[in-house]
Amino acid sequence: MEEVTGAQLIAEALKAQKVEYMFGIVGVPVIEVAMAAQAEGIRYLGMRNEQAACYAASAIGYLTGRPGACLVVSGPGLIHALGGMANANSNCWYDLITKSKKSLLLSNYYLFMCFLYSFLFTKLVLSDHSQAISFSSGIAVRTSMFGRPGACYVDIPGDMVNAKVERKDVRVVSCCPPPPVSLAYPGAIIDALSVLRAAKRPLVVIGKGAAYGRAEASLRDLVEVGGLPFLPTPMGKGVLPDEHPNCVAAARSRSVPFKPPSTATHTVCMLRNLSFFTLHSRLNWILHFGLPPRFNPHVKIIQVDLCAEEMGNNVRPAAALLGDVNGIVTQLLEQITKEGWKYPSNTEWWSSLKEKMAANAKTSQALALQAVEPMNYYTLFHHMAQLLPPDCIIVSEGANTMDIGRTMLPNSLPRHRLDAGTFGTMGVGLGFAMAAAALERGQGTGQRVVCVEGDSAFGFSGMEVETMCRYKLAVVIIVVNNNGIYSGVDPETWSEMAKMGDLTTIAPPVTLLPEARYDEVMRAFGGQGFLVRTVEELHSALQASLSYWEGPSLINVLIDPASDRKQQVRHSVNRALNRALLKIGDTIAITK
Repeated sequence: MEEVTGAQLIAEALKAQKVEYMFGIVGVPVIEVAMAAQAEGIRYLGMRNEQAACYAASAIGYLTGRPGACLVVSGPGLIHALGGMANANSNCWYDLITKSKKSLLLSNYYLFMCFLYSFLFTKLVLSDHSQAISFSSGIAVRTSMFGRPGACYVDIPGDMVNAKVERKDVRVVSCCPPPPVSLAYPGAIIDALSVLRAAKRPLVVIGKGAAYGRAEASLRDLVEVGGLPFLPTPMGKGVLPDEHPNCVAAARSRSVPFKPPSTATHTVCMLRNLSFFTLHSRLNWILHFGLPPRFNPHVKIIQVDLCAEEMGNNVRPAAALLGDVNGIVTQLLEQITKEGWKYPSNTEWWSSLKEKMAANAKTSQALALQAVEPMNYYTLFHHMAQLLPPDCIIVSEGANTMDIGRTMLPNSLPRHRLDAGTFGTMGVGLGFAMAAAALERGQGTGQRVVCVEGDSAFGFSGMEVETMCRYKLAVVIIVVNNNGIYSGVDPETWSEMAKMGDLTTIAPPVTLLPEARYDEVMRAFGGQGFLVRTVEELHSALQASLSYWEGPSLINVLIDPASDRKQQVRHSVNRALNRALLKIGDTIAITK
């Protein structure tokens, strides 16, 4: 009879579930699992840290709709992966973590520890035996994908990896199908549209759940047929193009109902696919939880979610639609078309939004065109936007780097922006970028992957540039280097501080080493590295990097350490006015 090893069974089970990519760090006893995966045709990328490996695996789940695998060893290997597991669960991204403990003799201890850690950050934990590996892998993939997506964890005793069993005794499970699609109750659709029709200032907020649910076509029809303004959340950018005439991202502060100009009702339609927060609704910190003082307390929410328990978290919805985002948007569109309703384009609300967009664009343009050296954020992003391909995948993380870049680096395609996400995680950038680049190479799309990093964010996983060089992944990394976290100091100031005594007691906690040569780190491993101080140097370095497909490039852009985002109106400035405005009734429809 044919005998197979546990490692072979693991690899075959993953391949049967259409798992095409595996990221991890090998050690005893999982080396054989990685080798067996490669033999089955699964692409294995060996990383430098398990956290980055888990980030990469979850990004594959978001980009492809099938889980990526993360392979780790027990003890610290699993602990390092917990950050990626928590991030995947917060974003509701598919992720499959496979870990092997040392031996069956220690299985009770290790199983206890794995359950203790993993239950905090995963949907499911399984401890396996050889004959049921395929069955358990199928359960894990299905649990990861169905309902609210998230990370699942499979624990394999180390003794099992090289142990042999007869193939006839192995329980084989067929590939898990795509998640079933559920629709909202028709009466709830009628209720939601009655709220929407009554709104004088409607807004559709599009989040990454709409991208995850592949709802771009139906959402475009809904926005255009209904004449509705829309606001994308950070990773909702590109579901509908940023250049779409109904996009009001440039007027975000006005479109969110903090200071309503009239007593008109304001509706934001909250269309969520697959909840993003494990215990919270889509109205999370990115949208100020839908609560005062940022939101009017009388805003009306139309909430769409795949999980019933998410309905009404933070804010009670005026209408709750339970089901798949693409299916529900189609239901809403059919009813709007049937009724012949369309929000007028000549309203005071549209005029107000367009006025604010024009004013903000003028302010940003003035900052971008400042002929100063070193550059500020706006000058840098202005010139980057002129050179980046419109179909590139933008990975972004950092503080001002991510926030300002979100407004100035456009996205035209869905699932083409990856950033810190719901969990606000720093360090995700290089893992996400490697996943996107590996996928691009496998699919041959010809799309560039551009990773825009603050210098602090780059430091979390900077050694992964060796991984990029090893696998010749054509990632363009742009490090926006302001010498610190939020802000830094120039070399002269740093030198003066060093003369004053011990820097551990003198240097501001936000400072990093001035003008650190991250470009030389990339060159040390064989990639391209560029140091940039001027606009001319930026153009030259970016053009050279975008034309280079043989491996990664890193552009180290030294900007003004004191550069900051444009000034915002503080809540305290017009406190009395704000208190008065909070008494005005309003309505919101947020699309996730």
